[in-house]
Amino acid sequence: MGSWVVNHWFSVLFLAAWLGLNIFLFVQAFLNFEKNDKYYYTRQILGTALAVARASARCLNFNSMVILIPVCRNLLSFLRGSCSFCSRTLRKPLDHNLTFHKLVAYMICALTAIHVIAHLFNFENYSRSQQAPAGSLASALSSLSHHEKEGGSWLNPIQSPDMTVMYVTFTTIAGLTGVIITLALILIVTSATEFIRRNYFEVFWYTHHLFFVYILCLVLHGIGGIVRGQTEKSMHESHPQKCAESFQKWDNNDSGCRRPQFEGNPAESWKWILAPFILYIFERILRFCRSQQKVVITKVVKHPSKVLELQLNKHGFSMEVGQYIFVNCPSISLLEWHPFTLTSAPEEDFFSIHVRVAGDWTENLIKVFEQQHSPMPRIKVDGPFGTVSEDVFQYEVAVLIGAGIGVTPFASILKSIWYKFQREDHNLKTQKIYFYWICRETGAFAWFNDLLASLEQEMEELGKVGFLNYRLFLTGWDNNIAGHAALNFDKATDILTGLKQKTFFGRPMWDNEFSTIATAHPKSVVGVFLCGPRTLAKSLRKCCHRYSSLDPRKVQFYFNKENF
Repeated sequence: MGSWVVNHWFSVLFLAAWLGLNIFLFVQAFLNFEKNDKYYYTRQILGTALAVARASARCLNFNSMVILIPVCRNLLSFLRGSCSFCSRTLRKPLDHNLTFHKLVAYMICALTAIHVIAHLFNFENYSRSQQAPAGSLASALSSLSHHEKEGGSWLNPIQSPDMTVMYVTFTTIAGLTGVIITLALILIVTSATEFIRRNYFEVFWYTHHLFFVYILCLVLHGIGGIVRGQTEKSMHESHPQKCAESFQKWDNNDSGCRRPQFEGNPAESWKWILAPFILYIFERILRFCRSQQKVVITKVVKHPSKVLELQLNKHGFSMEVGQYIFVNCPSISLLEWHPFTLTSAPEEDFFSIHVRVAGDWTENLIKVFEQQHSPMPRIKVDGPFGTVSEDVFQYEVAVLIGAGIGVTPFASILKSIWYKFQREDHNLKTQKIYFYWICRETGAFAWFNDLLASLEQEMEELGKVGFLNYRLFLTGWDNNIAGHAALNFDKATDILTGLKQKTFFGRPMWDNEFSTIATAHPKSVVGVFLCGPRTLAKSLRKCCHRYSSLDPRKVQFYFNKENF
């Protein structure tokens, strides 16, 4: 627990500040509507549900402002570059932008539920006040008409006992936009579940853009001014503390209390979301302009296990290790953009991606390139964008763990290392790299066999055999493969990969691996980088905490996971 706090204190502080602001805004708005004399008469009809509805609305505005910032990828890449001199702890929150985006979305869902339930009580109380006994304060307040010459006199939007709550909901700006906001939010959240994203990405992509509808309706939601308070002028002429009990004499000039006048609260949602929305629009314009630049496909390579490698060229393209791009193929879909980690090194004169079948779009992309008789399809590229893998050379010891196609960011890193050794770069801080690649089928190892073989040879020639320690694990095999490998175990090269390092069958014993690394580097800072499934991330995170020393001068493991 101690090492976890040391590694994540800034992220914890950031989340605490965000939660603290939510609590502060909720309490402040709640107390204002619960105690302010301006809403005394409104509370006589609505009760505490008024304060709950307005407090949740204030927090909804705040979180609707915040939720767009984590998906401004250019902004995050800029901040990552600007914070390159900062400690890795300060950059940590940038690596969890999508996690924070989801967390804010869950908060919006919870606040929306509170807001909707509170307004259901409010509308029920409005309806009941119309049926209140004659001569009661609720009846007097509900009888204030919409048609008074002096505007803004009414308090109850339900003008007669015959008017239903459903009618008011669908005939007022606040009610109708509220329904649309809620429906849009339900669709956005349900389509963002992991099952939908993995199996029906197109549904997720299109539905998620309903947030434009959400934002527009949120801006319009408060225009109707259904929740009303007493005007300043009326407060001076008929203060509720003096005149509430003599409401039956409001029309009597001798009472000194005039009939109260009310006004709707001005819409304020736009004040919260205007700046981040403009920032987001600027982000999309920038990405659109950049995506229109010409991309030249220089090479197409078909690899085993349904993987396609594309080597591309683009004027002015500059990248760092581990970064990713978004790719669009107009012949498949004009609107869909999919993220791919770059597998090339910054030192190469091209950039490359490896595409594995993982849905309809990727399957169609591979089919398009397999049709050799047809002209080469047009590709649009947006990026690159920064990831946590950019920090790999900031660690003395790096542990790289890829599962299946999750090896792609580490291919970029390993290639860059090869080039650094070629030009004898003495500024390389990293002294040791442990590379783990876990695959289900033997064909996957062919994707980067040549790269690993080149690294093996390079390390031998430079006398740095111990710099790279790599282990390949096969999790899916049959008895014939295992038996054949056992019979040929004494050969110089592995029969499955042709490399000197033998392939292991099964999954790594992570406790043993971490224990060995901690023993070999008792005073080092070790960066653990994963591109793989969430279950594996959970196990590795626990190992990082378990094998990090409480003494900051001794071995410390920092866990980093690719998120895009």
